[in-house]
Amino acid sequence: MKIYTKTGDAGETGLFGGGRVAKDDALVDAYGEVDELNATLGLARTFPLPADLEHFLQRIQDQLFTVGAVLATPPHTKAAAHIPELRPEWVEEMERHIDRYEEELPKMTHFILPGGSQAAAALHLSRTVCRRAERRVVTLLREDKAPPAVAMYLNRLSDLLFVVARLVNFRAGLPDVKWIPEKPTK
Repeated sequence: MKIYTKTGDAGETGLFGGGRVAKDDALVDAYGEVDELNATLGLARTFPLPADLEHFLQRIQDQLFTVGAVLATPPHTKAAAHIPELRPEWVEEMERHIDRYEEELPKMTHFILPGGSQAAAALHLSRTVCRRAERRVVTLLREDKAPPAVAMYLNRLSDLLFVVARLVNFRAGLPDVKWIPEKPTK
Protein backbone atom coordinates (compact mmCIF):
# COMPACT_ATOMS: atom_id res chain seq x y z
CA MET A 1 0.00 0.00 0.00
CA LYS A 2 1.40 3.38 -0.94
CA ILE A 3 1.45 6.20 1.58
CA TYR A 4 0.29 8.71 -1.02
CA THR A 5 -3.00 8.53 -2.88
CA LYS A 6 -3.11 11.96 -4.55
CA THR A 7 -6.81 12.15 -3.65
CA GLY A 8 -6.14 14.92 -1.13
CA ASP A 9 -4.20 17.20 -3.43
CA ALA A 10 -7.22 19.47 -3.94
CA GLY A 11 -7.71 20.08 -0.21
CA GLU A 12 -10.12 17.30 0.68
CA THR A 13 -9.67 14.10 2.64
CA GLY A 14 -11.67 10.92 2.92
CA LEU A 15 -13.33 9.84 6.12
CA PHE A 16 -13.03 6.23 7.19
CA GLY A 17 -16.12 4.53 5.92
CA GLY A 18 -16.82 7.00 3.16
CA GLY A 19 -17.46 10.60 2.47
CA ARG A 20 -15.06 13.44 1.82
CA VAL A 21 -14.57 16.68 3.72
CA ALA A 22 -12.28 19.69 3.44
CA LYS A 23 -8.95 19.23 5.17
CA ASP A 24 -9.73 22.25 7.34
CA ASP A 25 -13.08 20.80 8.47
CA ALA A 26 -13.57 20.88 12.25
CA LEU A 27 -13.73 17.08 12.29
CA VAL A 28 -10.37 16.72 10.54
CA ASP A 29 -8.94 19.36 12.85
CA ALA A 30 -10.10 17.38 15.89
CA TYR A 31 -8.70 14.03 14.88
CA GLY A 32 -5.55 15.77 13.66
CA GLU A 33 -5.09 17.20 17.14
CA VAL A 34 -5.55 13.72 18.61
CA ASP A 35 -2.88 12.46 16.20
CA GLU A 36 -0.55 15.28 17.29
CA LEU A 37 -1.24 14.40 20.92
CA ASN A 38 -0.30 10.80 20.23
CA ALA A 39 2.93 11.92 18.56
CA THR A 40 3.85 14.12 21.54
CA LEU A 41 3.30 11.17 23.86
CA GLY A 42 5.60 9.14 21.63
CA LEU A 43 8.18 11.90 22.04
CA ALA A 44 7.72 11.91 25.82
CA ARG A 45 8.31 8.16 25.88
CA THR A 46 11.74 8.59 24.24
CA PHE A 47 12.98 10.10 27.50
CA PRO A 48 13.76 7.95 30.54
CA LEU A 49 10.56 7.13 32.40
CA PRO A 50 9.75 4.77 35.26
CA ALA A 51 8.66 1.42 33.80
CA ASP A 52 5.12 1.62 35.21
CA LEU A 53 4.57 5.00 33.55
CA GLU A 54 6.18 3.94 30.27
CA HIS A 55 3.83 0.97 29.95
CA PHE A 56 0.75 3.00 30.90
CA LEU A 57 1.56 5.80 28.43
CA GLN A 58 1.92 3.25 25.64
CA ARG A 59 -1.57 1.97 26.48
CA ILE A 60 -2.84 5.56 26.31
CA GLN A 61 -1.28 5.86 22.85
CA ASP A 62 -3.15 2.73 21.76
CA GLN A 63 -6.38 4.21 23.11
CA LEU A 64 -5.75 7.47 21.26
CA PHE A 65 -5.79 5.56 17.97
CA THR A 66 -9.31 4.46 18.90
CA VAL A 67 -10.25 8.05 19.77
CA GLY A 68 -9.01 9.22 16.37
CA ALA A 69 -10.80 6.39 14.58
CA VAL A 70 -14.07 7.21 16.34
CA LEU A 71 -13.76 10.85 15.25
CA ALA A 72 -12.77 9.94 11.67
CA THR A 73 -15.63 7.49 11.12
CA PRO A 74 -19.11 8.79 10.38
CA PRO A 75 -21.65 7.10 12.65
CA HIS A 76 -24.24 4.83 11.07
CA THR A 77 -21.85 3.61 8.35
CA LYS A 78 -20.74 0.05 7.77
CA ALA A 79 -17.21 1.05 8.78
CA ALA A 80 -18.44 2.31 12.16
CA ALA A 81 -19.31 -1.26 13.11
CA HIS A 82 -15.60 -2.15 12.80
CA ILE A 83 -14.30 0.66 14.98
CA PRO A 84 -13.75 -0.18 18.64
CA GLU A 85 -15.82 1.88 21.04
CA LEU A 86 -14.40 4.15 23.67
CA ARG A 87 -14.66 2.19 26.86
CA PRO A 88 -15.89 3.91 30.04
CA GLU A 89 -13.38 1.88 32.04
CA TRP A 90 -10.55 3.77 30.31
CA VAL A 91 -11.67 6.96 32.04
CA GLU A 92 -12.18 5.09 35.31
CA GLU A 93 -8.68 3.62 35.04
CA MET A 94 -7.21 7.09 34.47
CA GLU A 95 -9.05 8.34 37.55
CA ARG A 96 -7.63 5.49 39.64
CA HIS A 97 -4.12 6.29 38.39
CA ILE A 98 -4.58 10.01 39.10
CA ASP A 99 -5.74 9.25 42.65
CA ARG A 100 -2.87 6.82 43.27
CA TYR A 101 -0.22 9.15 41.83
CA GLU A 102 -1.53 12.15 43.77
CA GLU A 103 -1.10 10.16 47.00
CA GLU A 104 2.61 9.89 46.15
CA LEU A 105 2.98 13.61 45.39
CA PRO A 106 3.25 16.59 47.71
CA LYS A 107 0.04 18.59 47.91
CA MET A 108 -0.12 21.42 45.40
CA THR A 109 -0.65 24.86 46.90
CA HIS A 110 0.29 27.04 43.92
CA PHE A 111 0.22 27.00 40.16
CA ILE A 112 3.43 25.44 38.86
CA LEU A 113 5.60 26.12 35.86
CA PRO A 114 5.75 23.36 33.24
CA GLY A 115 9.23 21.89 32.97
CA GLY A 116 11.68 19.96 35.06
CA SER A 117 13.07 16.86 33.40
CA GLN A 118 12.88 16.39 29.64
CA ALA A 119 10.23 13.69 30.09
CA ALA A 120 8.11 15.91 32.35
CA ALA A 121 8.43 18.88 29.99
CA ALA A 122 7.33 16.67 27.08
CA LEU A 123 4.38 15.42 29.15
CA HIS A 124 3.36 19.01 29.90
CA LEU A 125 3.48 19.66 26.16
CA SER A 126 1.29 16.60 25.61
CA ARG A 127 -1.13 17.96 28.22
CA THR A 128 -1.50 21.25 26.35
CA VAL A 129 -2.01 19.46 23.03
CA CYS A 130 -4.61 17.29 24.77
CA ARG A 131 -6.45 20.40 25.97
CA ARG A 132 -6.41 21.80 22.44
CA ALA A 133 -7.80 18.52 21.07
CA GLU A 134 -10.50 18.65 23.72
CA ARG A 135 -11.48 22.17 22.67
CA ARG A 136 -11.78 21.01 19.05
CA VAL A 137 -13.98 18.12 20.15
CA VAL A 138 -16.19 20.47 22.18
CA THR A 139 -16.81 22.41 18.97
CA LEU A 140 -17.95 19.15 17.37
CA LEU A 141 -20.11 18.30 20.39
CA ARG A 142 -22.07 21.52 19.97
CA GLU A 143 -22.79 20.44 16.39
CA ASP A 144 -23.58 16.86 17.49
CA LYS A 145 -20.66 15.54 15.40
CA ALA A 146 -18.73 13.76 18.15
CA PRO A 147 -19.71 11.47 21.00
CA PRO A 148 -19.52 13.02 24.48
CA ALA A 149 -17.28 10.13 25.57
CA VAL A 150 -14.43 11.59 23.48
CA ALA A 151 -14.52 14.91 25.35
CA MET A 152 -14.69 13.11 28.69
CA TYR A 153 -11.74 10.91 27.76
CA LEU A 154 -9.59 13.87 26.65
CA ASN A 155 -10.54 15.93 29.70
CA ARG A 156 -9.46 13.17 32.05
CA LEU A 157 -6.34 12.47 30.02
CA SER A 158 -5.16 16.07 30.32
CA ASP A 159 -5.58 15.80 34.10
CA LEU A 160 -3.64 12.55 34.09
CA LEU A 161 -0.82 14.03 32.01
CA PHE A 162 -0.48 16.93 34.44
CA VAL A 163 -0.20 14.55 37.39
CA VAL A 164 2.18 12.22 35.54
CA ALA A 165 4.46 15.14 34.60
CA ARG A 166 4.62 16.12 38.27
CA LEU A 167 5.22 12.51 39.27
CA VAL A 168 8.10 12.08 36.82
CA ASN A 169 9.79 15.15 38.29
CA PHE A 170 9.07 14.05 41.86
CA ARG A 171 10.53 10.59 41.31
CA ALA A 172 13.60 12.22 39.74
CA GLY A 173 14.04 14.43 42.81
CA LEU A 174 13.01 17.60 40.97
CA PRO A 175 10.60 19.81 42.92
CA ASP A 176 7.66 21.65 41.42
CA VAL A 177 8.60 25.21 40.48
CA LYS A 178 5.90 27.48 41.83
CA TRP A 179 4.57 30.31 39.74
CA ILE A 180 5.09 33.50 41.70
CA PRO A 181 3.18 36.32 40.04
CA GLU A 182 4.76 39.73 39.92
CA LYS A 183 3.18 42.41 42.03
CA PRO A 184 0.88 44.78 40.13
CA THR A 185 2.61 48.03 39.21
CA LYS A 186 -0.35 50.21 40.15
